[in-house]
Amino acid sequence: MTDTIILYGIANCDTIKKAKAWLNSHEVEFQFHDYRKQGLDIGLLKTWARDLGWEALINRRGTTWRQLAPEIRNTLDSESAIEVMLANPAIIKRPLLVNNGARHLGFSDEQYSQIF
Repeated sequence: MTDTIILYGIANCDTIKKAKAWLNSHEVEFQFHDYRKQGLDIGLLKTWARDLGWEALINRRGTTWRQLAPEIRNTLDSESAIEVMLANPAIIKRPLLVNNGARHLGFSDEQYSQIF
């Protein structure tokens, strides 16, 4: 039996839509977890930050990042980043794919072709 594949993100994200379309077209069964609607567990988020690095999890190209106060953006550390991600889940880089215990951040055709 294989582990459940989970795609984490927010439903209206274009990159999430591309990742879902890729998975569906390649007949990869997965669960989608919308962390804006379903929330995020702080323990899970801390695990991601430990394994992937909190810096990698922060999407610095999005609107949510730009809307953060400069004093927050400029003083982020591992602890405050967790708080910011919990309060603003849209700031988390998307998608985050969990497959057989491995975590993969972002999406490209090439990346998913290598994973699957």
